[in-house]
Formats: sequence, C-alpha cells, structure tokens
Amino acid sequence: MVAQPRVTIITPSYNQAVFLEQTICSVLDQDYPDLEYFVVDGGSTDGSQAIIEKYAHRINWWVSEKDMGQAEAINKGFARATGKYIAWLNSDDVYQPGTIRAVVRTFREHPEAGLVYGNVLSIDAEGIPFNLMTYDDWSLKDLMCFNIIGQPAVFMRRSVLQKAGFLDLSYRFLLDHHIWLRMAQFGEMVYVPETWAAARIHAGAKNVALARGFGQEAYQLAAWMPYQPGLAALYKKHRRKIWAGANRMNGRYLLDGGEPWKALRAYFRSFMQYAPIALTEWRRIGYAFISLFVNVEKLKQRYLDRRKKNLFENENTIEDNKAADPDESR
Repeated sequence: MVAQPRVTIITPSYNQAVFLEQTICSVLDQDYPDLEYFVVDGGSTDGSQAIIEKYAHRINWWVSEKDMGQAEAINKGFARATGKYIAWLNSDDVYQPGTIRAVVRTFREHPEAGLVYGNVLSIDAEGIPFNLMTYDDWSLKDLMCFNIIGQPAVFMRRSVLQKAGFLDLSYRFLLDHHIWLRMAQFGEMVYVPETWAAARIHAGAKNVALARGFGQEAYQLAAWMPYQPGLAALYKKHRRKIWAGANRMNGRYLLDGGEPWKALRAYFRSFMQYAPIALTEWRRIGYAFISLFVNVEKLKQRYLDRRKKNLFENENTIEDNKAADPDESR
C-alpha cells in the first residue's frame, strides 16, 4: 500500500464561535489518514476557545493569543507545517467531504503543480447554498488580470510555498491573490472542476462588511507587478488588461458594498482600458445602473431565492441519475 503524504490545514480565527465548530468538523471529518491540523485563534472573547478545547485531542496544535490579523495567524501555521501539501480554511468556511483525498490525487497526477484549486459553493449564514463559483485553467497572466480563485478551494505544495515566501502582512484583503501570484512563478496551477469547499457569505464577512478594501488592494497589486522580476515582462505586454481587471474588481466590490455609482465609475474605467474584460460583468453593470433609480433589495432577494432553488433542483437531478445508474455513484 502506497503511503499517503501528509496534508496540513490551518484555520485562522477571531470571534467566529458561531461558525467555528462547523469549520473544525469539516476538516476533522475528512477521510484521510495523515492530516495535520492547526487552529490559530487571535485571542477571541466569544467562546471560541471552549470550542477549540472540545476538539483539542484531535488538533495537532492550537493557540489563542493576540496577533496582527489573519495573515500573521496563517503564517504561524505555515512555519509549523510539516505536510507535503498545505492550505488554510477560514473559520466561517467548510470543506466538502472527500476534498483532501481529491487534492492529493490531483497533486500526484500533476507533479509539476505548485497549487491546485477547485470550485467553491457560496453558502449563507445558515449554510444554505445560493451560488456555485466555477473557474478555469488560468495562467499567471490570468491571475495578473485579476481572475480571482476561491481561496477555500486552493491547496499548495509546501516546497513551492517556501520558495515564494509566506503571506505579506501589508495585505489584508487580497493576501491570498498576492501569494498565488508569487507561487505561480515557481510552479504550475491546476484546476479541477469539482466542488471542494464552501465559502460562507454573511454580514460580518470581509467581502461584505469591508468590500471597498478589496478594490483598493487590487490597485496596490497592479502597481506592485512591474517591479517584480518574474512579472515585469508580462505586465509590460498586458498592462491595459491588468488595469482593466483591477478596475473591474473594484467595481464588483463597490457594488457588493452598496455603492452603485462608484461601482459604475470603476466599470467605466475598466471598459476604457480593455472593454472585453469589463463586459464579462455586463449583468452586474446593468444591476448597478438599475439600482441608481429603484430599490433593488427585493429584486436581489428574489434572484438569490431563485439561485438556491436552481441549485437544489440540480442536486436532486444528480442524485436521481445516480440512483438510475448505480455505476455512476462510484
């Protein structure tokens, strides 16, 4: 029997007791024999420590102490990690069953891969799915143009992470995209069209409560690129596309943050720099325009309800097909 390589998972957390237990269980319940798990708490005061202590006998290492934020917490885990493959899972997100085995299989099939990634399900505060975020076989250039990978479904080869360096503490919102850009210079990226994780979208999440910060860091990243030896040539060739991507991203998050007029201005800048990139979000641009004149909260809720219904119906169809064809479920 072939020995399974160790996989290290790190969960950074701060005052997320309402979701933390689900996150921990989604890791510990993975059917994988050599799993190293760390929980790095920032000194929570909401009962998180009691939850961690409940599972301490199954957690390899945990700590609860003040830190400088998410990046420092994750870096503490990186420094201790002994797994061949490594990832972090935030304390409001969850893994799907069987994810770790699928990740290890993918790395074995692609020895050139520095990081691998799958699809991410969007869930609400109650855990109800309302969207499926799918990606593509993206290159370093695609990342530079701000095609964003869902962080909960990204796994890294530790040797490549060590070459690229740990998370940069100066980034708060796009710390993940920044490290993907650095790692993609040392190893291939491999996309697997399977759902590996679920990201929880709720009022306290950074991408909701602090949406404006993502766009600002997109500009910071775009300005950083031409000074990096491994990125400078691509930046020079694709500069307009890169800035179009940064503006598109800013528009997306400004709209999520309830600022449609500012979002439209960002989308307009994106359009002027490279129209095809801006127009990939033509639905959101239309939504931003309509929201200037009407209250669209009810429309938005109706849209989300429909997405939830469609996801539920699709899941039932898949289950019905499996029942009709037993071989399909293996």
